[in-house]
Amino acid sequence: MPTVRINRKAVSRIESGHPWLFASDVLDRGEAQPGDAVCVVDSRGKSLGTAHHSSTSQITLRLLSRRVEPFDRAIVRSRIEAAERHRQMVAQDTDAYRLVYAEGDLLPGLIIDRYGPYFSVQLLDQGMDRLSKDIVDVLMEQFPVQGIVGRNDATTRAKENLPLEVKVLAGTVPARVTVRMNGLNWTADLLHGQKTGIFLDQRENYLAAKRYGHGCALDCFTATGGFALHIAEKCETVEGVDSSAPSLELARTNARENSRANVTFTRADILDYLPQLLAAHKRYDTVIVDPPAFTKSRGAVEGATRGYKEINLRALRLLRAGGILITCSCSHHMSEARLLEIVAAAALDAGRQLRVLERRTQSLDHPILLTVPETHYLKCLILEVVG
Repeated sequence: MPTVRINRKAVSRIESGHPWLFASDVLDRGEAQPGDAVCVVDSRGKSLGTAHHSSTSQITLRLLSRRVEPFDRAIVRSRIEAAERHRQMVAQDTDAYRLVYAEGDLLPGLIIDRYGPYFSVQLLDQGMDRLSKDIVDVLMEQFPVQGIVGRNDATTRAKENLPLEVKVLAGTVPARVTVRMNGLNWTADLLHGQKTGIFLDQRENYLAAKRYGHGCALDCFTATGGFALHIAEKCETVEGVDSSAPSLELARTNARENSRANVTFTRADILDYLPQLLAAHKRYDTVIVDPPAFTKSRGAVEGATRGYKEINLRALRLLRAGGILITCSCSHHMSEARLLEIVAAAALDAGRQLRVLERRTQSLDHPILLTVPETHYLKCLILEVVG
């Protein structure tokens, strides 16, 4: 196993429980090749564990174990088995869930989503990309697999000098797959859909929204209709809005499959559409704001802050007294505390008083490691207009 030597700062990072070691922390890469499992040592040569090595990313090392050991198919199998046991405990009333959540399951650089007998795999670093065949073989051995797709089109792979591509890795994967979640049927596009097909990380938040949604509702950034279809049972009417035509096609299919006749969908840019609703004096009892990440880097937080405030301000102005605002951020760099500050500032500008009903995060099949804040990315606030 090649050896990579790191500085004291990186040693402290390992001791703090974080698995990422950066290029600036590396003293000597030795003979390490792209994707190698390497032995990590400190400046005196003391062994610290095993990591995957990247030749191009600023995250040069992703720690796999605090022991020095071969990272082979047997370890991959044992960790996927452990991940599945956890999902059996936390993922209820669904056959679609995140089976492996990278660092959250001690498999950094690997995402596996399960859609019934179909699996979507993302190999996000050079080490996991090299293990592609082993990962596929383990899934084929452990599960009743009909097809596995490699959704390796995430831009993160470009930092690893890996090609961006989508291809079937095993079996066959149809253009549309139907799964069951929260008592509803969902059609997912595993080859081209957003994320890996549908938004699995909001599954539990959908149920929370259903508890509070009422009256006339507006679901902004509806995608395939996740929030809209869940709250429809409790609302008079629901309008879902998104700019993606393929997503709205699936949303309409999902509405028909679940007999949600009171849900309509509109294709529009939300930032343009909300001012039009305000100008038309439209008012709602429930507004959901679930935008894509406005910031994917620490340096863009200031601009994202303005974006989150503006969209929440417009949403609040559309709400009637007693209305419900459900607002989300899926950016790791936007902390819950910061999001609360932004929404509070928007409420003051809108002249509204808000009561916090729930502060939520991603579904439990996206486990958060206490010492790895990057694993906590989704924030969901449920608020009531009380004045």
